[in-house]
Amino acid sequence: MTVPVPQAAVEGVLAVLAAAQERGFVGPGELAPHVAHAEGFAAAIADESPRLAIDLGSGGGLPGLVLAFCWPASRWMLVDAGKQRCEFLLEAVTSLGLGDRVQVRRGRAEELAREVAVRHKADVVVARAFGPPAVVAECAAGFLRAGGLLVVSEPPGADGGRWDHDDELALLGQRRRGTGAAGSYQVIEQVDPCPDRFPRRVGIPAKRPLF
Repeated sequence: MTVPVPQAAVEGVLAVLAAAQERGFVGPGELAPHVAHAEGFAAAIADESPRLAIDLGSGGGLPGLVLAFCWPASRWMLVDAGKQRCEFLLEAVTSLGLGDRVQVRRGRAEELAREVAVRHKADVVVARAFGPPAVVAECAAGFLRAGGLLVVSEPPGADGGRWDHDDELALLGQRRRGTGAAGSYQVIEQVDPCPDRFPRRVGIPAKRPLF
């Protein structure tokens, strides 16, 4: 079940995002729109509350920390390759009282997606600013179970054309499901388990993208 961020948690979330903004982990501007944008990931897939969800390139905790409150029964893995960002995320998880169900993992998605504990296990993977579509799709595929969903934030004014690569998505076991919130989010379904050869070695999805 999807719920708005509880009012009791809003101040804590805003405080965490303000600290992240000071460290350069969250972009400039008012913080409330960042929270609303994060909540939009949940709205894009309606009431499909995940058991396990993964935030790729979590940075300052967006959208993962917000979505952990939107989906109060979910477990989370916040993934980031940066040491300082992961240290910040660990502090944030503790301060928000989410330590019992939110894990922070430092590492590259290409490698983490091959760990038995999470390979083909996630119900939802979210990505806010992780990379271009081909990189996001390939790095997410290894985490997702068959039937799981990848939800990606689209740039302002995007028409979804960045994802017009059905044949290449099919190589990963994926297909486009549609867009949410007036095209602000792209939803990709993991129809079949990701083939063993994906994701490729660290850096290869970006150097030799599938599309």
